[in-house]
Amino acid sequence: MKLGKVVKSDSHCDYVIQVDDDMEVLTPPRPDDYGFGCFVKLETEERHWAVGLVYNSQLFNPAYLSSGPRLVSQPDPFFTPDLIRETRTLLWCVLIGVLVQDQSDAYGDQGIPSLVVPVNTPVWTMSTDDIHAFHLDRTHQPQFGYYSHLLRSGGAFASQLVEQVLGQISPLFDGSDRRALDILRKELSWKHTMGLMK
Repeated sequence: MKLGKVVKSDSHCDYVIQVDDDMEVLTPPRPDDYGFGCFVKLETEERHWAVGLVYNSQLFNPAYLSSGPRLVSQPDPFFTPDLIRETRTLLWCVLIGVLVQDQSDAYGDQGIPSLVVPVNTPVWTMSTDDIHAFHLDRTHQPQFGYYSHLLRSGGAFASQLVEQVLGQISPLFDGSDRRALDILRKELSWKHTMGLMK
């Protein structure tokens, strides 16, 4: 599903996405489609640019605390301006790699992407198959190489973001790989809990 488009960046791997609303598309995304920890891909029809994770959001409302003139409660039949809602939902996204499509095969190249993603690049939610493929390397071995990058670049909620991501990707694997991800998640949760108690 298309979520919106890139409107700016705060750094090379920190992008801001403006979510589409009903003034732009017939069926805009719902809040359930772009929550905290949502995997997204930034791509056009011509090329794939990057994979990212939603780590923050902001509701933009220019009318908040506006002290300008307001319309009377009874509308004037001769003067009824078309009011356009200028509220926006903005998502902050940390880039964590690219999804490489090699003929019929797909795998993840994790880390900070080298390319700069252009403004207005469409942003899409990732399917479960895409998320699974991104967490496999070229030899189809599981990988979670952006762990430390998320802890540094995931904002104020970085440890919670890593925990949530581990919870999402763990069911995609079996056996010892899944157990390793579950242990990593429990260890991070324990460190976070003990850190709060100090």
